[in-house]
Amino acid sequence: MRAFLREFVITLIMVGVFILIIQSLIGIPPSEVVTGSMEPTLQIGQRLIISKVAYVFHEPERGDIIVFHPTTNPQKGDFIKRIIGLPGESVEIRQGTVYIHEEDGDVVPLDEPYIIEAAHRPFNGKVIPEDEYFVMGDNRNNSSDSRTGWTVPRQNIVGKAWLSIWPPSEWGLAPNHSFEEELTSTKLLFQLP
Repeated sequence: MRAFLREFVITLIMVGVFILIIQSLIGIPPSEVVTGSMEPTLQIGQRLIISKVAYVFHEPERGDIIVFHPTTNPQKGDFIKRIIGLPGESVEIRQGTVYIHEEDGDVVPLDEPYIIEAAHRPFNGKVIPEDEYFVMGDNRNNSSDSRTGWTVPRQNIVGKAWLSIWPPSEWGLAPNHSFEEELTSTKLLFQLP
């Protein structure tokens, strides 16, 4: 029992030191999830380390979970949502499926394994302005997001969710989702005769 307790304490100390090092490198405290808009992916009370340097070398991508300063109601604090639409695109929701209208005219459906319930209401958005992003919560029917008429300016993005540090059952990399390979294969399917 003593060996187990000693190993447990050493593990906690190592995790604490790791978190302090990461915080000092990244420069911001962990972000806490305070609403259910990202459920089931992120739970209320879950704490995430946000990478401010993630977008130094590349632009935000579809599927990234980001923390950002809201353009409306800034007194509510930062928001956390998933990027769905990129600049120059538009987003449509039909029968619960999200479709991306790309700049070249292609319309591509998204396969979103991270949601448990599709959006109940249809949506047809405008073209996303340059340097702005369309975001949605994974809890599609309980999320205040870009479907209400706003997008996220690039300069409002604090960073990308990188690491889940609390609760212990959720330790690990943040559940960002890459659509690049999926969208390419979907486009090929739609182009077949």
